Amino acid sequence: MDIFAQQLINGLVLGSIYALVALGYTMVYGILGLINFAHGDITMIGALVALTIVQALAAAGMPAPVVLVVAGGGAMMVCAALGLSIERVAYRPLRRAPRLAPLITAIGVSILLQYSAALIWGKQYIAMPKLLEPAAIDIAGAQLTTLQLAIFLLACAIMAALLWFIKASRMGRAMRATEQNPDVAGLMGVNTNTVIAFTFVLGSAIGAIAGLMIILYYGIGHYFMGFMLGLKAFTAAVLGGIGNVGGAVLGGLLLGVIES
Repeated sequence: MDIFAQQLINGLVLGSIYALVALGYTMVYGILGLINFAHGDITMIGALVALTIVQALAAAGMPAPVVLVVAGGGAMMVCAALGLSIERVAYRPLRRAPRLAPLITAIGVSILLQYSAALIWGKQYIAMPKLLEPAAIDIAGAQLTTLQLAIFLLACAIMAALLWFIKASRMGRAMRATEQNPDVAGLMGVNTNTVIAFTFVLGSAIGAIAGLMIILYYGIGHYFMGFMLGLKAFTAAVLGGIGNVGGAVLGGLLLGVIES
């Protein structure tokens, strides 16, 4: 029973990270009907940017909480700018094109990001500096570390905030209107270009946080880490019903538990 409890804990923590990445897939698909296969690699860029910032600030002797906040903020800004650029340059010109064209473009952008990262950071694994000393909490014979607890609670808070934002905010209503019918939403005064660009920015920023969680959890970063992470997150999004934000959350948690 203690082995089952341990794997359940591991699965929920891992699944919460999958769910964060899956949100990027499901939001873009819901609005554009596009599977953004580059999203996992945007998360990888966020992880490596955060790792670079952590290395620089940790070497300067800054406190761990400050290092993590600065690293997370820097990664979010880089990924948000990257997501906006990709939407504007690669996907916007292909909105009216046959479905195969943006799909191939997404795969091409994914490959471009992977090997751009390889040129910048190299192809070797990059180790995370030792910032935290997680304490262990005993639960039903299983070990839950404070790092796992922090990752899970932060992921849940982000997912709950996103669900509230989509349901209650003005931009969230615009996103839902654009998802249902972009042409009619445009006639009703919704700037669909702004809504779509904001969706890419939001999904990319959340992916950057997931990237920081990944390097904290595993302690390493690599230029190819986004491929498998993106594949699993896409599976989670499909499992929960792609286009459904709540389903992406449930699918991510379920996939993490099943994998463990």
